[in-house]
Amino acid sequence: MPVRDDMLVEEHLRQLAGRLRGPRRLRADLMTEARHGLLDAVEAYRDSGLPAGEASRQAVADFGTPDQLAPAYQAELAVAALRGLSLRVVAFAATGSIAGDLTWHGSSWSTGPPPPSGYLLLSQSVEWIWAGAFLFGLAGLALVAATARSARPALTALARGAGVALTGAALLGAVAGAGLFSWSILLWDAALSWPPMIIGMVVGAAAHVWLGSAARTWLLATR
Repeated sequence: MPVRDDMLVEEHLRQLAGRLRGPRRLRADLMTEARHGLLDAVEAYRDSGLPAGEASRQAVADFGTPDQLAPAYQAELAVAALRGLSLRVVAFAATGSIAGDLTWHGSSWSTGPPPPSGYLLLSQSVEWIWAGAFLFGLAGLALVAATARSARPALTALARGAGVALTGAALLGAVAGAGLFSWSILLWDAALSWPPMIIGMVVGAAAHVWLGSAARTWLLATR
C-alpha cells in the first residue's frame, strides 16, 4: 500500500484514538484491531479493482467517522475500567482486613490501657468502610459481567453508580486510614519504631496510590 494511502488510515485511527479515554492496554488493543480491520478492507477493495487511494477512502468511509465510533469504543473502555477498579478494591479490602491486625500484633502498647472511645470509633469506621467497599467491588464485578451480556441502559447506570461508590469508598477509606495511623502515632510514640507499623504505613500508602490510579482511569473513561 502506498505510504500516503496508509497515512489516510493512520490519520483516521489517530483521530479516533484521540477521543478515547480508559485503560491503556485495552485502548492499544482496540486500535490494533481497528487498524487490522481497516487494512483488510483496503486490501479487499484493491483486490476488487479499485485504485489504492480510492480503496483507502472507501474503507475509511465504511468504517465510520470517529464521532460515530467513539461511543461504542468508550463504553467498552468504561466497563474495563470498572472491572479494574472493582478488582483492586476487592483485593485491597480483603488483604487489608487481615494485614491491618498484624501491624499491632505483639506491640508493646497492645496490652496497655485502651485507647479513647473516639479512636475506637474511627478504627471501627475504617473496618466498615472497607467492608462496604468490598461489597461494592463484588457488585461492580457482577455488573461488568451483566453488561457484557446486555447493553441495557439500566445496567449501564448501575455500573456507573458502582464506580462512583467504589471511588468514594476508596477516598473515604484513605482519609480515615490516614487519620487512624496519625492518631496511633500521637497515642503511642513506640509506633514510629515498630517495624510492622512502619511496613504497614509504607505498603498502605503504595496500595492507596494503586487504588487511586484505577479510580482515576475509571473517572476518565466515564466523563
